[in-house]
Parts: sequence; structure tokens; C-alpha cells
Amino acid sequence: MQSEASGVVQSFQKGWNRSGERPTTLLLVRHGSTAHSPEGRFSGRNDLPLDGQGTDQAKAVAAYISRLEPVDAIITSPLRRARETADAIATATGRTVAVDEDLIELDFGDWEGLTFGETKQAWPAELADWLDSEHVAPPGGESFAVLAGRVRNLVDRIRTQYAGQRLVAVSHLTPIKTALRLAMGAPHEAIFRFHLDTGALSIVDYYLDGTCSVRILNRSERRH
Repeated sequence: MQSEASGVVQSFQKGWNRSGERPTTLLLVRHGSTAHSPEGRFSGRNDLPLDGQGTDQAKAVAAYISRLEPVDAIITSPLRRARETADAIATATGRTVAVDEDLIELDFGDWEGLTFGETKQAWPAELADWLDSEHVAPPGGESFAVLAGRVRNLVDRIRTQYAGQRLVAVSHLTPIKTALRLAMGAPHEAIFRFHLDTGALSIVDYYLDGTCSVRILNRSERRH
């Protein structure tokens, strides 16, 4: 029987030498700051615009992306804060923007607009259950497991529709964290163990053999 260690080594060897293969490159951009961001409020399906700092962050990440290898397409969550960020990137790169519903943020249900502390005070048992299991949804909301399903669907579509291309996807904290932890083969709990700034860029390369590589995580230009 093949040992777990040898399986891990083979996995690394499988993705070690790409022989000039052009990957499908996904540039994941978290939208810029909104009125909810400084206080860490649950910000799901609301349609808040970018605040002043968020507008600056969108312009900064757009300028950075424009200096990289040219992108082929831009897709965005339908929510306003993401669309405004995507529009800044479109202006800087000369590309058009398409809306993709699978990029939308987790639905926080009755917790929308609350801080973590306010939620813990009003919904202590429900919050504990939500943090303990990816299959538990906030009251009236969406579970992490459901979100992970649509993120997997999104990535599968991107790997087919944009094979060998460079694609910007503007989304939100939870879908981006989920895409990154799936790329790293990490368990659900990993999303609680790394930080993503508003306006931050992360990059994943996807290869034809089904493997992938996280190349950049949470690159941001802090503008206050």
C-alpha cells in the first residue's frame, strides 16, 4: 500500500515542472472598503457603495494589476461594492466587466449589519454552532458548505471557459477565502486562520492536470 508520505511527494512532483504550460490564472480581488468595513460588521447581500478609502483601494489595486501581464477578462459579484471595484480595474486595463452571480458574498441572514460582538450577545448559541460547523447557516442565511459548493462550481467553469487565460474576479471576503483554502487543499477551518484586507489581491494558477498553485495571498496597498 502506498504510504501517505509517498503520496504527498508524488503530488508535489506532479506539479513541480510545468514544461512551459500556460495556466489559467485567477486574480482574486476583494472589493474596497465600505461603511461596514472599519467596524467589522457582517456585510453580506447589502448594496453599500465603496467609501472614500474603498475608492482609493480600488484605484490602487487596479493600477497594480495594470502593470502586470495583461488580463483577458474581468468578472464581478453583482453587489455594488464589487462592481465599483471591478469598474476601476476595467478603466485601468481596458477590459469590460461581466457579472457572475457565484461571486456574491455569503448571505448572513439576520446577522446582516451586526458586529461579531453584537451577534454573540443576541445569538450566542447560533453563532457558536455556525463557527463549529460549515453546514450551519445564520438564521435566514446561507451556510459555508452551500457557499463552498458555488465556489467549486465557479472555479470549474473558469477553468473551462477561460482555459489558459488571465482572469480578474472581484468578490468578497468569504468566497475568496473559500477559493483560496480549496486551492490549498485545506479544511474549512482554515478560512478563520488567515486575513484578507479590503482591496487586496490574491492569485491562483490552475493547471491542466487538476493541480493549482497559490502565487500571491493578500497583497494590498494600505491607503488611509
